[in-house]
Amino acid sequence: MLKYLFMLLVLMAFVGDWSLVQTGIFVVSFMFAVFYNHDFFMCNLGFGLGTDYLSCILVLLSIWIMALIVVSSVKIKFALNFPGLFLLVSLFLLFFLVLTFSSMNYLLFYIAFEASLIPTLLLILGWGYQPERIQAGVYMLFYTLFASLPLLASLLYIFKVNGTLTIGAFYSSVDLGILSFIWFISSIMAFIVKLPMYLFHLWLPKAHVEAPVAGSMILAGVMLKLGGYGLIRILPLFSEVNKNLSWLWVGLSILGGFFVSIICLRQVDMKSLIAYSSVAHMSLVLCGLLTFGWWGMNGAVVVMVGHGLCSSGLFCLANMVYERVGSRSLLVNKGLLNFMPSMALWWFLLSISNMAAPPSINLLGEINLIMSVVSWNKLTILGISLLSFFSAAYTLYLYSLSQHGVYSGALYSCCSGKVREYLVLSLHWVPLNVLILKSNLIMPNL
Repeated sequence: MLKYLFMLLVLMAFVGDWSLVQTGIFVVSFMFAVFYNHDFFMCNLGFGLGTDYLSCILVLLSIWIMALIVVSSVKIKFALNFPGLFLLVSLFLLFFLVLTFSSMNYLLFYIAFEASLIPTLLLILGWGYQPERIQAGVYMLFYTLFASLPLLASLLYIFKVNGTLTIGAFYSSVDLGILSFIWFISSIMAFIVKLPMYLFHLWLPKAHVEAPVAGSMILAGVMLKLGGYGLIRILPLFSEVNKNLSWLWVGLSILGGFFVSIICLRQVDMKSLIAYSSVAHMSLVLCGLLTFGWWGMNGAVVVMVGHGLCSSGLFCLANMVYERVGSRSLLVNKGLLNFMPSMALWWFLLSISNMAAPPSINLLGEINLIMSVVSWNKLTILGISLLSFFSAAYTLYLYSLSQHGVYSGALYSCCSGKVREYLVLSLHWVPLNVLILKSNLIMPNL
């Protein structure tokens, strides 16, 4: 049934009917939530595809974020900036994301994982704002491709050893001594870059800053989750090697998250600050996954969903300011509380969710992750406390600098907000804060 709906959406994209496509994607997300089985077992098997609990969560997140992207990118329709082509590229990106999250075969997962790069690159190059978007697109493409090719070689070797690439069909890897270390690094590096971990993150701020609002939302909302999902699927094959190396990854992640938080406090570009904050949040997700515990796994999935909704909403807000003021600089965008008073509430709500205030699911996920990492080693308390403190500090910096102060004398008139914009922001914020009431929906192991 869903495949027929998807074909219908592609046809509507060819016609270029914006309202039909956005309504169609919302209907698909509703039908997916209602009809797909939410249990611990694989379901909807066939053609090398299937979904378990984790896949269901991330597929639903992908469809939801894509629906919000179409609603928030309506300026492309009004400016007649190839709206039909934009819808088509967005729907193909959604198709590859759904294919990635529902693959039952490592090779199919790898192909769909790489294919999702192409529509994202087209979004950045075709609808980006500055000429630097070409450099940003090349950075993103080559960082990902360079790290992904060793993964392909690793998958081919796994097929040679085990005779199958079906996910979940095998959980033991042969011990090759020092070669096991090289094999492990080559297998996870593609996901470390996509997540991204500190030291491998330089493509992300560039891609975010140069991308249109659709590109930023899909990168923050779903593309970074490909890294976490890939690690969850690939790490069980290397449990022995990972036990010996987890100290390295956890140490790098916590220190990296702290350094990136300091970098956030030096940013003057709204989108750049929100992009760097994604790196800080994802560093904690990586720590949770590499400690190999139930708490870490649960917390990582919850933070991935929470960050997808919260970060996407903040990028929406930054874009709304950019459309009115013509600048994303925090040096220009001051006093927005006086300039756009009703938007200040949404800035506040999404900012406190970004710093993991209750009742957002970010709080639930971060509690799980902190318990997981601290129980793994008590020494991590210092790094995590610095990370948490500076996470709140840069979010407060973003909110206070943009909302307070005297607004620029060059601004003379403004529309505070449209119904469409309030709808997009509320559809980000409501799931982010209501899901905590039914948290077993997004915690696969409860």
